[in-house]
Amino acid sequence: MTARILITRRLPDRVLEMARTLGEVVVDEERAAYGPGDAGAALGEYDAIVPTLGDAFTEAAFAGGPHRTKILANFGAGFGHIDVEAASRAGIVVSNTPGAVTEATADIALTLMLMSCRRASEGEALLRSGKWTGWTPTQLLGLHMSGKTLGVIGMGRIGRAVAARAHHGFGMDVVFWNRSPDRDAGVPARQLGRIEEVMSEADVVVIALAAGPGMAGIIGADQIAAMRPHAHLVNIARGELVDEGALIAALEGGRIAGAGLDVYETEPDVPAALRRLPNVSLLPHLGTAALEVREAMGMMALDNVRAALEGREPPNRVA
Repeated sequence: MTARILITRRLPDRVLEMARTLGEVVVDEERAAYGPGDAGAALGEYDAIVPTLGDAFTEAAFAGGPHRTKILANFGAGFGHIDVEAASRAGIVVSNTPGAVTEATADIALTLMLMSCRRASEGEALLRSGKWTGWTPTQLLGLHMSGKTLGVIGMGRIGRAVAARAHHGFGMDVVFWNRSPDRDAGVPARQLGRIEEVMSEADVVVIALAAGPGMAGIIGADQIAAMRPHAHLVNIARGELVDEGALIAALEGGRIAGAGLDVYETEPDVPAALRRLPNVSLLPHLGTAALEVREAMGMMALDNVRAALEGREPPNRVA
């Protein structure tokens, strides 16, 4: 019997061509994301599903049955939208695409670090408004990143890639917090025991934690209050890790200098207060938005699909 494969969002053409060599492929270009009801229905119709961020494969999605699906081959490294324990109980493998996202996401972190520190978004807005009157010595003075201290919250693959760029490219010292002790940062770095310690020492803080149960709001009012007034906060991980209300209050009150965000608490909704603030650089979740990266992610997801359909262990199984 020909395998039926659901791809919940359109992927690059080369990936779809490869997918069609594995079975009958359905690409859903209508839904913005799958809710638990649609997700549960799909589990009964397809042998393999390639979901991505926003597709709610929650516990409720697995409540029915029987399930035809053998694997949820997530397109992306983060899989917080999938209840992996419920999937495991249902006999469904979950995989992700970890290595493919690392370098591109670290590049976006550096992009946002520079945009925020050097007030690039404010400068572009000034220019586009037609109000720029020419160069002056004190216009839009920002923070010079070279030689400053980077704080990394979450020293995984992406955190290490950000640290390497900051240390080797900008001569930055690195301090970090990680859930496991003695994590090798790949560059000279100091691991500190508390998030607040990292945030109090750093000139720029980058959130690179993997999201998971109990992690929402881990960067809250107390953690942000530990930052220095000239410091900048960058989030390229998951929006729910940062308490947006606390961040907005700190930015509005001038308690930190700026922020650079690629992810948001309830995407795609971005609070009007964030959009109004001049000292925030905002990107629409561009972390892996490069064609070769998205192709690599798709091919990795399909490697996992192929293995599961052939009865082999998927190379990037998470549950």
